[in-house]
Amino acid sequence: MLNRIVLIGRLTRNPELRMTNSGTPVCNFTIAVDRNYTKKNGETDTDFINIVTWRGLAENCAKHLGKGRLVGIDGQLQISFNSQSPTKGTAIC
Repeated sequence: MLNRIVLIGRLTRNPELRMTNSGTPVCNFTIAVDRNYTKKNGETDTDFINIVTWRGLAENCAKHLGKGRLVGIDGQLQISFNSQSPTKGTAIC
């Protein structure tokens, strides 16, 4: 089985770097990805996708990326469910 995602989009906000309790760097940001078709009225749909990076890649993302920057993402799709909230969360890791 294969779980691979490749995306190209622009950051919607600056990356947020934090550390886990064990000291592992984690960086979160969101990218906007336009779909490659237009509606009858000329508008395009955009998907907003949460991205999570870990360790050295997290530090590099926080250092070099910023809002509006065009990025290419190659990762895995991860869907999580929080019992505290009825919504599902989707992220590319």
